[in-house]
Amino acid sequence: MSQDAEQVLVVPRALFETLGSFQGLNQDVNHYLATLLDPSNNFFMDRADAEEDPSYKQLIPYALFHHAGSFLHYYRGKSGGESRLHARGSIGVGGHINPVDRRADPLGRDTYLAAVERELTEELMMSGTHTNEPIAILNDDSSEVGKVHLGIVHLIELTDRKVESNEDALSDLSFKSVEELKTTAYQALEGWSQCCVDSLL
Repeated sequence: MSQDAEQVLVVPRALFETLGSFQGLNQDVNHYLATLLDPSNNFFMDRADAEEDPSYKQLIPYALFHHAGSFLHYYRGKSGGESRLHARGSIGVGGHINPVDRRADPLGRDTYLAAVERELTEELMMSGTHTNEPIAILNDDSSEVGKVHLGIVHLIELTDRKVESNEDALSDLSFKSVEELKTTAYQALEGWSQCCVDSLL
C-alpha cells in the first residue's frame, strides 16, 4: 500500500447481507446504522483496493438539501473524485469517510457525523443554519459504482436557500422543485439521485 494512498471507511458486504440486503432505498435507517457504525464492524482500507473489491462496501454519506419545497441540484465537474459520475446531475452531496475524521469512539457514530459535517463544509458555503437527519440507506448493485458503495441518505433542512459551491466538483447549483426533478431534470441524474427522487420525494 502506498504511504499516500487514500484510506476510506468500509464494511464487509457479508455484514450488509446479514442485516438484510436490498436493492434501492430502505428507510429503516436505525436498524442498519447501529451495526454499520459499530467500530468492531468497520475499518479503513486503501481506496484503490476498495474500488475494485465488491466484497466490501464503502460507507458514503449522501446529503439532500431542502428548503421551502425545493431541493439543491448540481452537476458533477471533472475535478470530482469519481470519474464515472462526471457531468451527471445530482441532488446528493457527500463523500468518503477518511481517517482524518477519527474521534474518540474511534470509528463509531461520532466519527461518522464528523465526516458528514466535514464534507458539507468542504463542498458548500451555506448561509443560515441547518438540521441533519439520516433518513435512509441506499444500495444500488446494478452499477459498477454502486457495487462498492453503500449510501447513508441525510436530509439537510436549510433555513436559508443561499448555498454556493466551495469546489469545482459541484457546478451550476440551483434549487429545483420536486416536479422538475421528476420530469425535465430526471434523465440526467446519477443513479443514486434517481433512486432518491423515486422513493423519497
